[in-house]
Amino acid sequence: MFKKDFFSYRWVIIAIAIICMLLIYGIRHSFAAFFPPILNEFGWTRGSTSLMFSLNVLLYGILAPIAGSLADRWRPKLTITLGVLLLGITAASCALATQLWHFYLLYGILMSFGIAFSGAPVIIPAITNWFASRRGTAIGLGVTGGALSFSVVIYAEYLISTFGWRLAFALISGTIVAIVIPLVLLFFRYRPQHQGQPSDETKTTSTSGNKKADKVSSYYSDLSTAQILKNHRLWLVMLSYMLYMGIANYMIIAHQVIFFIDLGYGSLFAASVAGSIGVLAAFGTLSGFLSDWMGREKVVTLAAVLSIISVLVLLSQKDASNPWALYIFAFCFGFPMGLQAPAIIAGAADLFYGKHFGMVNGIILMGFGLGGAIGPWIGGYIFDVTSSYSLAFIICIFAYCLACISFWIAAPRKAMRHPD
Repeated sequence: MFKKDFFSYRWVIIAIAIICMLLIYGIRHSFAAFFPPILNEFGWTRGSTSLMFSLNVLLYGILAPIAGSLADRWRPKLTITLGVLLLGITAASCALATQLWHFYLLYGILMSFGIAFSGAPVIIPAITNWFASRRGTAIGLGVTGGALSFSVVIYAEYLISTFGWRLAFALISGTIVAIVIPLVLLFFRYRPQHQGQPSDETKTTSTSGNKKADKVSSYYSDLSTAQILKNHRLWLVMLSYMLYMGIANYMIIAHQVIFFIDLGYGSLFAASVAGSIGVLAAFGTLSGFLSDWMGREKVVTLAAVLSIISVLVLLSQKDASNPWALYIFAFCFGFPMGLQAPAIIAGAADLFYGKHFGMVNGIILMGFGLGGAIGPWIGGYIFDVTSSYSLAFIICIFAYCLACISFWIAAPRKAMRHPD
């Protein structure tokens, strides 16, 4: 696999994607570690406090299509650099927050601008530009950093326990800026032509590793933005990502650490379980080749089944007497989370890859943003009303089922057919 171009610059792009996504999304995915100390210091409700996380994901989703389109038309390297600077400044400024609206403004609104213009809306289209064949495998490798970013919660918990949550914000922000900006300025190339290399399309007739998808990919590359936006398959893929990753996964991600603490576990153990999810999700993304082999829909189905099992494990926990069960949860939740994302994105590329794919990818991420705004907030609201997460977890099960159904109806496997 990829033997002929093992030393191609495309692997540098993959390495940059992994490092950038690890750090850029690490500050968001460490929210679960910051959540308990902020609640303890200020005494706000879980619903109102988790709203800053929901705002972050919501606005990120709204901005994703804009960021993706801008990267197609402007200077992606500068886009990422400015985004990282804004992310670092606003995240560090959270150390000075004393009112709930401060967190809404900094963490919920401004930070989302930084993540949108430096993260997946720009990086994933770059990967698809460099890899036309076996795209599921390439995207899976590239987004491994996004999966590993969930492990940053362990680093954040260490910093919080050592220096306090305020200084922890500043230290994580400094790490992001110091590493990502030099890396991007020196080595990032959005397209092969920017490195003086031919694109994949000039080397192979395949654009997706799937001959059936190739015919539709070339068809959609000639469609206008308006024609793509009218296609029902785009919105079904978006809905699938919204339900699975946004509503269900992010509801659990935001509340998992405090849920474990409620059961009676220590904060460090709770953070270690949450962090292990990132490692397991990375193994899931590294298995992105499965969607090239099995088919996108089958992989999404497998991910949904495992995710439902993880929620059933959570529903069965009543106290801290079964720590081993949390590791079963971590595997059944983390691995499919990493497995599902490359399959969804590669499925969208099977259907819509072309000159407007930056916008298409942004719309998929917008669905995630909308769901991610609903999930964490509704999880906190349900707990505030019922003093339990049981109803919230049941909602997650329904979301996983509907996500799977939506993706099957979108049918990347039938990409060779002319759109309805």
